[in-house]
Amino acid sequence: MEVTIQIESKADHKTIRHNGNTIHYFVSGNEHGKTVVFLHPAFGDHRCFDGQTDYFSANYQVLTVDMLGHGLTGVGKSKDKISATAAHVAKILESENRVRAHIAGVSLGALLAQDFALKYPNKVLSLTALGGYNINRKQPEVAKSQGLEMLKWFIMMIFSMNAFRRYTANVSAINEAEQIRLYESAKNFTRKSFTVMSGLGRLIADRNIERRYPLLILSGEKDNELALKMAKQWHENDSGSEFHIIANAGHCANMDNAEAFNGILMNFITTRE
Repeated sequence: MEVTIQIESKADHKTIRHNGNTIHYFVSGNEHGKTVVFLHPAFGDHRCFDGQTDYFSANYQVLTVDMLGHGLTGVGKSKDKISATAAHVAKILESENRVRAHIAGVSLGALLAQDFALKYPNKVLSLTALGGYNINRKQPEVAKSQGLEMLKWFIMMIFSMNAFRRYTANVSAINEAEQIRLYESAKNFTRKSFTVMSGLGRLIADRNIERRYPLLILSGEKDNELALKMAKQWHENDSGSEFHIIANAGHCANMDNAEAFNGILMNFITTRE
């Protein structure tokens, strides 16, 4: 018997229009506080941060976004790709009359959070990356691993999107309830959604940049070996960054161990304001 979870959100559901696309996002929390923006992993949606929304809403305005091809946003009529996320976040902040924000991303969201920081550094109060790697260095080892994983995805999708969704949910979290949450959020990710995922490799390049914002790098202790290696290497190459491994958690550690993730992130952003 399949188990499902019901999501009840106290957040205000809003949209912006950008280049022919309607981007859905959710606002909750303290309108007088500073803003925290959460960007979800591939195949998920804003529900991946259900464990963060209430916690941070007491002191902060919380923005969660359904990125292009995901959740309620889906695939628009324009030729935009998910790499347009930086522009979408900038427009959302403008719509909410917010000049700067703390940006936190998970997995794919961690890459797009970095891209936002590259394009809009003056809008970034801090950057948090969970389950990601440094996009300012070419990553041949990661590219090879991701290529093999994508081949596996495509083979699965040919036969069953549900099998694909269940597989990605199970490798992204170790907690059964969070695997279910990821599976439910992935139901809005379709074969057509893959059309917006191309071109992500172009975000990665060797760059010499001067980081002007605090950087927090996080990994789940039960994430795969390569992900842990890349996170540690990123921290070692950026001596000003802060690095934590979250216990009892897999790739989406904010879901598997929300209490530990929330505490680390809250301490990080409050001590740097």
